[in-house]
Amino acid sequence: MAVITVKNLSKSFKVKCKEKGLKGSLKSLVKPKYKIIKAVKNISFEVEKGEMIAFIGPNGAGKSTSIKMMTGILYPEKGSINVLGYDPVKDRKKLAYEIGCVFGQKEQLWTHLTPYDNFKFFGAIYDIPEKRVEKKIEEMRELFELDEFMNTPVRNLSLGQRIRCEIVASLIHEPKILFLDEPTIGLDPVVKENIRVLIKRMNKEYKTTVVLTSHDVSDIEKLCKRVIIVNNGQIVMDDSMENLKYNYLNQKIVDAKMKEKVNLEDEEGIKILKDKGYNLKIEVDTKKRSVSDAIKLLNPDNIIDINISNVPLEQIISAIYKDGGKE
Repeated sequence: MAVITVKNLSKSFKVKCKEKGLKGSLKSLVKPKYKIIKAVKNISFEVEKGEMIAFIGPNGAGKSTSIKMMTGILYPEKGSINVLGYDPVKDRKKLAYEIGCVFGQKEQLWTHLTPYDNFKFFGAIYDIPEKRVEKKIEEMRELFELDEFMNTPVRNLSLGQRIRCEIVASLIHEPKILFLDEPTIGLDPVVKENIRVLIKRMNKEYKTTVVLTSHDVSDIEKLCKRVIIVNNGQIVMDDSMENLKYNYLNQKIVDAKMKEKVNLEDEEGIKILKDKGYNLKIEVDTKKRSVSDAIKLLNPDNIIDINISNVPLEQIISAIYKDGGKE
């Protein structure tokens, strides 16, 4: 059963052109010129109940504009959107009671209040009876492990603690769909993993449909089974995470700091990206060679420090686009 249906959605913006120099600035002030930016171009997709999907793309791709239209913040220029049976344009207030949003870079909590007081406040906004709010807070307190800082003002919380509270605040009214925009941005690896575990538990416990945007490949890989990639306002891929991993996430980057210099050359499945004697950067094609093979070539006893990471998401999207995703 689809809880989100988007058909032939388009959105353009009228943007003021900037001209160079003092004369250009004065001219723009007196007689401004405008250009039309097509942010979203005729996209269509559906999201099923309980799905956790990644809706991703580079900056300026149109993903944020699309999400804002799905939540009723922006109006579409063409096409239609149905979210939980509502038209976000006509039924924005009704829809607000059924969805939740968490923006990693934007606070929705009152920083001078404690998490507990914030949750009570959000319960009142959504007209939830006090006893039900208290019950929900108790559930969330245990699920998200909030006891340690439940009565600490939000301004005194760490970023990871605040993000946990932001997610809980968005769940107080038991939304059927949760939109997560960069929920782990700025967090250290341990806290990131904790947030991912909590999101997965929330999806399992409450069957909440999750639409995730993130520039962190690990977020997408560990949370989502389906990926929609947008670029230049168009959908360039709508596929399973399994297929994306096999075809595009098969490359790993190994950064190593060495005790002694090593002399390595490219070989099948292993490409030397940077060799500065004591510092090496290697790209490993895991279809052909394992990461452990690359580490053996370096000699583990000679390694002082090592970091293994994914290829940047922008590079993956660029590869998909060049492979024929462009419409």
